[in-house]
Amino acid sequence: MSAYDTTAGRADLEAFDAHQPTNFWEADAHLRRVVAAWAGQETLEAWEAELSEFGAISATEIDPLVRLNDRVGNHPRLERWGPFGERLEAVEHHPSYHAAGRAIYGSGVIAALGEDGGVLRSQTLGYLSGLNGEAGHNCPAACTAGLVKALRAVGSEELKARYLPRLLSTDYDELAHGAQFLTEVQGGSDVGANEVVARPGARGEPWELTGEKWFCSNVTADLILLTARPEGAPAGTRGLSLFLAPRRLPDGSLNHFAIRRLKDKLGTRSMASAELDLLGLRAWPLGPLEDGFKNMMTHVINTSRLWNAVGTAAIARRSHWVARGYAEHRRAFGAAIGRYPMVQETLADMRVEADAMVSGTFYLLHLADRLERGEGDAALADFHRMAVNLNKMRGAQSGHEVVLSGVEVLGGNGAIESFSVLPRLLRDNVVYENWEGTHNVLLNQVLRDCRRLEVHEGFLSHLRQLASGHGRILAALEAAEAHLRQTLEAPDALATLEMRRAGERLSFLLWAAAMAADGTDGAVLEHFLDRRLGPAAPLDEAYLARIARLSGLREVAT
Repeated sequence: MSAYDTTAGRADLEAFDAHQPTNFWEADAHLRRVVAAWAGQETLEAWEAELSEFGAISATEIDPLVRLNDRVGNHPRLERWGPFGERLEAVEHHPSYHAAGRAIYGSGVIAALGEDGGVLRSQTLGYLSGLNGEAGHNCPAACTAGLVKALRAVGSEELKARYLPRLLSTDYDELAHGAQFLTEVQGGSDVGANEVVARPGARGEPWELTGEKWFCSNVTADLILLTARPEGAPAGTRGLSLFLAPRRLPDGSLNHFAIRRLKDKLGTRSMASAELDLLGLRAWPLGPLEDGFKNMMTHVINTSRLWNAVGTAAIARRSHWVARGYAEHRRAFGAAIGRYPMVQETLADMRVEADAMVSGTFYLLHLADRLERGEGDAALADFHRMAVNLNKMRGAQSGHEVVLSGVEVLGGNGAIESFSVLPRLLRDNVVYENWEGTHNVLLNQVLRDCRRLEVHEGFLSHLRQLASGHGRILAALEAAEAHLRQTLEAPDALATLEMRRAGERLSFLLWAAAMAADGTDGAVLEHFLDRRLGPAAPLDEAYLARIARLSGLREVAT
């Protein structure tokens, strides 16, 4: 072969691309196992055709659309004014954006939330979509889900009748999608510092909101949830109320706001985020004024944190598939790189971490359905409250680690935006890490909830029940419980630092217990325990055989 013959090398790369999954549902055996465990085999059989169909659509239709939409030059563009000087406050998207949205919303990912107990079904579809990263629509879909939850729980009958049918529609050209404009420049995660003012309108008229919102994702949403402080309300979170504002008022006119500029973001670039001036924005209270913060956290933020964890789990899974396929076909030093133990170990670690993320997150989705249906008690609600925050925190970190490992397997090619989806997934994951609570914010919330509400008692009790019969997990849980109790008794400054360590260990125990309960492959669970809870497995022939199997590699060509 000529020294300049690139035929074989290019053929290997083309084979890598050609052998990526063409049906995400069929390709993910662990997902199918977990959904069967918590939905029940009979229910899964009823969903199977829908999930398989969307798994193929996500892999073969949405994937190329999202890649096209994220190319330089195809990102959202602000159009504040029309050709005749009329105020538009609009965003122009490349046609691929709307084509992807038509497929994602058409799956029924939001429609499934029209009745209590639809979370697991909705988020199985959301995960299949999330294998393409944020995709321009998965953040808006999460916001729409939170809006649906809040509207169904505390909205007036008039608002429900006016907006729920469009929110739950699968027709992209007719449906309404939602957004949450909560952040203000001085607030960030400290929402109690928010200053947007709400003034009541005349009798029968909506309220008027005035001020600035700093981070408004999906800025052209049809319906917007906002926090604002009614005049005379107390400071802090106690004085915040939750409002619902339409982009267009019932008479068809544009609501009273102005888009300052679009954010130039590291990730989720296909979805427009902006800064906004509220110029007497017309809005209706959602629930009692005094319950605004509580309703926001219960129905909106917790929903988004679950969607966030689903998204990072999907990023981890897709990253493993990409890296595995590359390792099967890329040759270096005389062999496919999947032959080398260090690559096999990296792939095994990626696969096992993704399995753990799916197990932990989908168990929480299952519990969300139980709680919605009124099947849980106060202890279960406490477990879920604490677990959602720990799971979101650690899921974002693990998603980052897994996709970064994928980039490493691809080497220099891993850094090339046009070569694979990995650079975009990495950028999207960084945004997931900060969306709906940074790691520090989540850990401090867990610390406060444990000290003030003693949610850890329900958390620990349920975790022991979930891991019943698995001695290694129970022994690790006993040690983690002792550490947590010491942390709660420590002085405040030290407790926050200890909470980082305690929270991470409890997150891993949550995932391990969920894997034990859903019937995850025993070798996967043991490898996870060795890596995350210790002690590490000895490096011997048995370990070499384990990582070769867990890597997920098919027969590697030589």
